[in-house]
Amino acid sequence: MAHILIIDDEKTIRTTLKDIIEFENHKVTLAENGLQGFEMLENGGFDLVFSDIKMPEMDGIELLTKVRDLDIETPVVMISGHGNIETAVECIKIGAFDFIEKPIDLNRLLVVLRNALDKKNLVNETRRLRNKVDSQNQMVGQSSAIRKVMEMIERVAPTDARVMITGDNGTGKEVVARLLHKFSNRAEAPFVEVNCAAIPSELIESELFGHEKGSFTSAIKQRIGKFEQADGGTIFLDEVGDMSLSAQTKVLRVLQESELTRVGSDKSIKVNARVFAATNKNLKKEIEKGNFREDFFHRLNVIPIHVPTLDQRKEDIPELINHFCQLICKEQGIAVKTFDQKAIEMLQHRIWTGNIRELRNVVERLIILGSNPIKIKDVNDFAMFE
Repeated sequence: MAHILIIDDEKTIRTTLKDIIEFENHKVTLAENGLQGFEMLENGGFDLVFSDIKMPEMDGIELLTKVRDLDIETPVVMISGHGNIETAVECIKIGAFDFIEKPIDLNRLLVVLRNALDKKNLVNETRRLRNKVDSQNQMVGQSSAIRKVMEMIERVAPTDARVMITGDNGTGKEVVARLLHKFSNRAEAPFVEVNCAAIPSELIESELFGHEKGSFTSAIKQRIGKFEQADGGTIFLDEVGDMSLSAQTKVLRVLQESELTRVGSDKSIKVNARVFAATNKNLKKEIEKGNFREDFFHRLNVIPIHVPTLDQRKEDIPELINHFCQLICKEQGIAVKTFDQKAIEMLQHRIWTGNIRELRNVVERLIILGSNPIKIKDVNDFAMFE
């Protein structure tokens, strides 16, 4: 159920709109003029506004202007008995969601109502997902090891330098890549991730560079590759140590020439994508074994950032536990639990072979299965360490 504000100096219009909208199972609040309506809007709590244009004390255009100047995000639908194209265009330019003429057509009103609420719900969901992503992509901790990583991110992010991120599985290499992008000049452009280990070698060229329709048996339509998708932004080659030698050769050409050719095409396409790569392998040893091209390594390894293991930053564990506890309880929709100090100390002295990822899983398990506060007994009963 949405909360709708109706602002109109004509009582019959207010009453009619109220009856129609309440029939759609929404809550309605009425305002007799623009000034009264604006004061209500400033206090917040509305999902949508229907506002007349011609009103005493403050007209609808002035109200709409003030709403947008204050960045009030509530959609506003303007209503006018003296409507014309110029007025409608002016309202839309200022920021109105839509414009309805009097006498009001019922079907038109209901369509606008539903569209406006759908848009607001979409905006709210987008914001929720963005906040969720931001909360999950944080570098938590104050240890000297993690501070060094953050200092590198701050120094390197504003440049266009390529970055090689190394570290064991579960240490947070993807988080580093996303933070580098977030603090870069490309933050508003796409961040495209490619898991090189998950793509079969025979498909990675199509995945990275795209293909033309009919270029091979299953190419039933044109495909835009990851490098083109990342144009103007960042491409993150995760698990780059698992990329085949043939794919390395083709990616190397893109890095050298800033252009690519789709599979099945002879046309070169210019691309401008910043490249981050990550691996848990020792690439110098892979070069010695003949599994990784040395020239490709040097193209990627302009700025190396090594992410420490959790065992190298154990002093961060209490802060990480609290961070994950807040995050997981919010995701699960349950009251925030706490950890007994002795339980934290027990977790802090454990060897974490799975690093941050393993710690998060254990915290989630204890939140779901343990008591509140979570004690040593819960850790012994439910942590399920192997």
